[in-house]
Amino acid sequence: MAGPEANSYGDDGVLLRLPPVRGIGTGRVITGMVLAVLLPPGIELLVTVLGFRNFAIIMLLQLAVAVAVAAIGGLWPAVVAAVLGSFLLNYFSADPVGSLSIADPTTLFTVVVFLAVACGVALAVGLASRRAQEAARSGAEATALSGLALRILSSDGSLESFLEKVRGNLGMEAVTLLGASAQAPSAQAPSAQGPARAQTEWRVLASAGPNPPVTHAAADHAAVVDPHYTLLLRGGPLSGQQQRMLAAFGAFVVAVRDRQQLVESRRDNVRLAEGNKMRTSILRAVSHDLRTPLAGIKLAVSSLRQEDVNFPPEVERELLETIEEYADRLDHLVDNLLDMSRITADAVNPLLTGIAWAEVLPQALRGVPKDRLRNELPPNLPPVQADAGMLERVVANIVENALKYAPDSDVVLTARAGEGITLGDMPAGQLRIIDHGRGVGHKEVVDIFQPFQRFGDSSSPVSGGTGAGGGIGLGLAVAKGFSEAMGGRLAAEPTPGGGLTMVVTLPLWTGGPQ
Repeated sequence: MAGPEANSYGDDGVLLRLPPVRGIGTGRVITGMVLAVLLPPGIELLVTVLGFRNFAIIMLLQLAVAVAVAAIGGLWPAVVAAVLGSFLLNYFSADPVGSLSIADPTTLFTVVVFLAVACGVALAVGLASRRAQEAARSGAEATALSGLALRILSSDGSLESFLEKVRGNLGMEAVTLLGASAQAPSAQAPSAQGPARAQTEWRVLASAGPNPPVTHAAADHAAVVDPHYTLLLRGGPLSGQQQRMLAAFGAFVVAVRDRQQLVESRRDNVRLAEGNKMRTSILRAVSHDLRTPLAGIKLAVSSLRQEDVNFPPEVERELLETIEEYADRLDHLVDNLLDMSRITADAVNPLLTGIAWAEVLPQALRGVPKDRLRNELPPNLPPVQADAGMLERVVANIVENALKYAPDSDVVLTARAGEGITLGDMPAGQLRIIDHGRGVGHKEVVDIFQPFQRFGDSSSPVSGGTGAGGGIGLGLAVAKGFSEAMGGRLAAEPTPGGGLTMVVTLPLWTGGPQ
């Protein structure tokens, strides 16, 4: 006889919302009771007014009234209608009329059968109503749990957030998920009954709520999800419906845990794949880009060490310049490899201070031919937040890349701040390194910052001699990694009229004067 019941929870932190389950309801019970009191006397009044005294027909009419009342009000109104109808049938329609005594045993038997049939119909209707409510409730729970599964699949997969929602749904103070891990049996304590068995150790995988229980003794409820997981709950008692929901939540916990493990496994596989790719690229670089300058140095040194050969001074100077150039190339390549390794391992820790763009240019542009650079930085630009050493590497790598890919173009450096230049909500400054070379295509812009990416360059030394040579495709990757480590951004965009413009954006320094 339950009325509409809905476990309605807000969406804030709560997963499950059960739709309302409609039963007979209080209104129908009251209506049925009123009809049970009015209809049996009404039938007797009607047949009396019409002068219709057929006992069997009157009994069938009273039975129809009991069935109708059962359909409307359920069990107890139908019982009232049956008892009242049998009383009226006995008093007004069975001989002797006007008395509760019955002269004919057959009539007594008929009245008893009528009462039994009427009560049986009422009981059957009541049971059917209860079964219908249970079926509706089960259907509502299945619908709600289906929606719950869809929301879990589309959620972030966090066990903590899911347990928090379980706690909110069940009204518990705290929830803990324990995971079982098997321990090897102790070799120092052999069992007399045979080899020792592995011990099961329970460890906390996730929890929600204050002071979550970590042992079965500290919990008010323990739900064994499967041999590997157990939910511990601390709080008030659980109703039957909440226990069913807890069983469903346990199944979802396993699904969330499995999904989390799959995500972690996929992340590990991606990391291993990236590591293998990095190692392969490093081996390839070592096999070519590092061996080439080593071979040049060895050849130049071997030539100079020949005791039976007297080189003219200009030849000796050229050989020494070759050694110096190749040594610089090696130093640059090793620096980029080490920096890329630090960036990949998230081991970059910048020392951020306020630095003006112009302060890093002397070191960053050291060795760069002056006739190919145009410094157009405006004066009095506000300082940006940067690590001096990293910013020098960023500028040096970008300028080196521009000189290499735009051999017939000047490289222009300019900067600006304000005018809507921001990083998130922070005001920022930009350094723009512009060349008018052949540029790169739209697809290449996406991959230009990937390690070991080279787009048609050669390994020959840079015209004019930057001392860096062709490189192995790490310069821009290192520049991007350092820019992001300093809280900034490095982007590439086409230069109007042709070429490529690299844009370094760093937040403005908000600290005190340097």
